Amino acid sequence: MGIGSGIFLIAIGAILTFAIRANVWWVDLRAVGWVFILAGLAVLLTTLWFWQDRRKRARTLIVEENRLSHPSAMMPPPPDPPPPTAPPS
Repeated sequence: MGIGSGIFLIAIGAILTFAIRANVWWVDLRAVGWVFILAGLAVLLTTLWFWQDRRKRARTLIVEENRLSHPSAMMPPPPDPPPPTAPPS
């Protein structure tokens, strides 16, 4: 679940709490709406808390530096390849 799910739960809860005026004998729609609103707020706050925690960890910068033991200017050039041999006659 994420921010979208939290907003969806809040919207459904608000519709059930404030917009619907039906009397259903087996469920209290206002109570169900408030439960959805609170669940949506919990999802929203939890998601934002995890994002904030991830943002803190993402700022860690690791720099690795490799140095050669001998600079390349001090290295001798590679030896010349041997001359080709003549084929036997």
